Amino acid sequence: MLSSYYTVKGYGEHEHTVQKSKFIAYINRAETEEAAQQFIKQIKKKHHDANHNCSAYMIGENDEIQKANDDGEPSGTAGVPILEVLKKRKLKNTVVVITRYFGGIKLGAGGLIRAYGTSTSEGLNATGIVERKRMSILRFTVNYTLLGKVENGLRNSTYSIKSIQYMENVEFNIYIPINGEQKFIDWIIDLTNGSAKTIDIIDSTFLETEIVIDEI
Repeated sequence: MLSSYYTVKGYGEHEHTVQKSKFIAYINRAETEEAAQQFIKQIKKKHHDANHNCSAYMIGENDEIQKANDDGEPSGTAGVPILEVLKKRKLKNTVVVITRYFGGIKLGAGGLIRAYGTSTSEGLNATGIVERKRMSILRFTVNYTLLGKVENGLRNSTYSIKSIQYMENVEFNIYIPINGEQKFIDWIIDLTNGSAKTIDIIDSTFLETEIVIDEI
């Protein structure tokens, strides 16, 4: 099971023109092949009058499902360039559809490959990329006299606070990197001089962080 991976932030679109042909990139996250195919169908229906609606997607932790479709463009000039950008960016669970309205000037095989690749890259940049890190959610409680010290310590650490509940005691729920649980437990026990109580791992989830495009 992956501890982290890159994917798109969510739905996005971007348009640009090459030699009078209009290319519209549609981007979305898709956790299953069925979701990817449904998204492609939606875009094709929206642009049923377009010359081409070319697509590609990568699904699965180990990129088990990889599909590319040229939708009438010369073989290998549309779907594959889209897929290659997804591979280069190391994006998982991502689907891309590039709608093309022909502008009357033929681009040639090389021109098409560049146009679809550029459309994909610019579409991804406009949509945004996130890193999803698998995290444990760890819960502990302290008495109110330690609230300020603990909260300040957490906010000046590398740990992220999920929530703080003010009850009979103060309950903290903290995101902890997978396999870093014991290190955090040791840290919080030291910070509170052993006063932290009911320290339990209650769940796990993915925490998303938007990243700078140049980082990948």
